[in-house]
Amino acid sequence: QVQLVESGGGLVQAGGSLRLSCVVSGRTVTDYDMAWFRRAPKKEHDIVAVVKRNGANLYYGDFMKGRFTISRDNTKNSVYLQIDNLKLEDTAIYYCAARPGPQLDPLSYDYWGQGTQVTVAS
Repeated sequence: QVQLVESGGGLVQAGGSLRLSCVVSGRTVTDYDMAWFRRAPKKEHDIVAVVKRNGANLYYGDFMKGRFTISRDNTKNSVYLQIDNLKLEDTAIYYCAARPGPQLDPLSYDYWGQGTQVTVAS
């Protein structure tokens, strides 16, 4: 019933910026913890950032360095990921994910979009 649709990826020069969008349908975005993950070629999923149901933002690992910004627009039922100063290693499929409430595993999400490809070129 819940559907997540990502958009905004593409081919970008290193040093540029992208704003990825995730539109949530079926439920209100504020009903969920909303996360952005990414999967680089031949690598495991990495969690990038989360906007909690209460609106608090969390960043993980290297994504706390300031190039990534997660935000939520409740009126548009959407979540965004702004990526600045793109680097070659940012090339990946970026996924939007949702879960309806607290879980012991901080990486466990129930609903996933199809992903949007980000390719960074030199």
